[in-house]
Amino acid sequence: MFDIRGIDHLNLNVKNLELSKDFYKKLFDLDEKESGTSSLGNKYSIIGKKDGFYLCLYESLGAGEVASGFFNHFGVNVLNYDGIIEKLDHEAIPYEYGGHVEYPGSRSVYVVDPNGIEIEISEKFGGNLDN
Repeated sequence: MFDIRGIDHLNLNVKNLELSKDFYKKLFDLDEKESGTSSLGNKYSIIGKKDGFYLCLYESLGAGEVASGFFNHFGVNVLNYDGIIEKLDHEAIPYEYGGHVEYPGSRSVYVVDPNGIEIEISEKFGGNLDN
């Protein structure tokens, strides 16, 4: 069994990164933690609060259209990451992206539910951005 500590972050496709970032920063009093260009060439920004709430905003020209929608995936943080990997293997639940994704301060694994919703399961809250 594994314990989910909470929702780790929301990853949203947005039409205008700067406008969206300003809106969420004001609305939730969030700080910018990281920004850049993704491996797919989209501009992105991660905003949030330590040990609280993170939004990952990715600029996408098709954001809001039925085909892509605003919702990209949701992330959960677990206390025993290795235990969830064992469970995924035992249940034969396939990983996306070929397995673990190694970030600078954390590991994640991505799975897709039966509805096609992607879920990121992470080892450290917020990808360990604040450490």
